[in-house]
Amino acid sequence: MTYALFACIYLVAINLAAFGLFWVDKRAAIDGQRRIPEDRLLAVAFLGGSIGAKAGQIALRHKIRKEPFRQQLNGILAVQILAMAAAYALWMLQRDMLLTMLRG
Repeated sequence: MTYALFACIYLVAINLAAFGLFWVDKRAAIDGQRRIPEDRLLAVAFLGGSIGAKAGQIALRHKIRKEPFRQQLNGILAVQILAMAAAYALWMLQRDMLLTMLRG
């Protein structure tokens, strides 16, 4: 299995898990049951599930007014978007340098 395939499978799985955790926590809040701690929700977002967590937050209208949780989740999402943009830019730069070297 290539690294890119593994990374894609991991990101899909962690984002589905993040969305699922938001759904479970929302159901627990409605039913008055034991909740998932905010630090665990943020940890899953930090490990790559920020898009799923944000989608769960918006779609389920869960923790949308809760501060500083909302700011922390937005910060994690912003850092991950910047990291992906930087990785893509470096990949493109490396590819262009390789093509330039091959052309001679």
